[in-house]
Amino acid sequence: MVTAELSARVEAWCVRALGPGSLTSLQAVAGGQMSTPFRYDSEEHGAVAVKVRPESAARINRCLQIHKIAKDAGFPCARPVVNAEPLGPGWVASAEEWLPGGEMHTGGGLPFAERSARLLAELAGILQSQSPAGLGTPPPWMHWNPPTGGLWPPNRAVDDKDQDLVPRHVHTIARAVSERLGRTALPVVVGHGDWESQNLRWKGKRAWAVHDWDSLVALPEAAIVGAAAGAFASTALPSLASVEDSKEFIACYEQARGRLFSEDEHEVAWAASLWPALHNARGESLFHSESVALSAVTEQASERLQRAGVRRK
Repeated sequence: MVTAELSARVEAWCVRALGPGSLTSLQAVAGGQMSTPFRYDSEEHGAVAVKVRPESAARINRCLQIHKIAKDAGFPCARPVVNAEPLGPGWVASAEEWLPGGEMHTGGGLPFAERSARLLAELAGILQSQSPAGLGTPPPWMHWNPPTGGLWPPNRAVDDKDQDLVPRHVHTIARAVSERLGRTALPVVVGHGDWESQNLRWKGKRAWAVHDWDSLVALPEAAIVGAAAGAFASTALPSLASVEDSKEFIACYEQARGRLFSEDEHEVAWAASLWPALHNARGESLFHSESVALSAVTEQASERLQRAGVRRK
């Protein structure tokens, strides 16, 4: 919920950073789980998308630097307009060009797995020389080994709920995934950590816009690809792609990058393919939501874990 106080703070920041204009509060349609979106019609910059989130300005500015590099290389995305700045204790605001249009793909499928994977591979090629320094810890749906030593990364809104509501097998699968991913020594790279269909827009088969650049992560390439292979078909209701679609996604990514993953990378990819869905399955259980991700995890975990080199106990 956008309060009058938040709107006033955002408007004051926009006037200072972007010049005179008018502010409109928006409902999140792409990403948005961790941020509050606004539109600001600036006399100087035209229409601008403004995002406010509980983050550090330093991390968001590193994301914006990488975001701008992708845009300068011709990747389909909006251009950052100004640096991120603190908006109050624990909050930060940033702005980028307003880039509407395009269509969100629904339904997954092998042809879309190929298109989505090739687009992710194109981004990986652009960002391969970028240092992962400054990106900090991944968002919770990509954070399988938190430094606290716990199974799940700290998240007060979730941790305060009755954890007994989460089926035991979700914890068991999550622990197996976390342990497998914790055994790899693969190098860390920069990548997009929320590669869901809801964050991509297309015009026909041509990519029009990739959104949600504050979800950039510093993780092994195979883990980034694996998580995307599991989540790429998710729209407003996150789920888990079919095993066949995930297999196609990984294979098409390898082909586009011009190299095959090692055995360790394949196992890491398949382990990581489960984590976003496990994160969502836990949330569904705690908030009494429709069991979409939970059902998919329950049905697919055995095969995905086997491909990850994990033997169920």
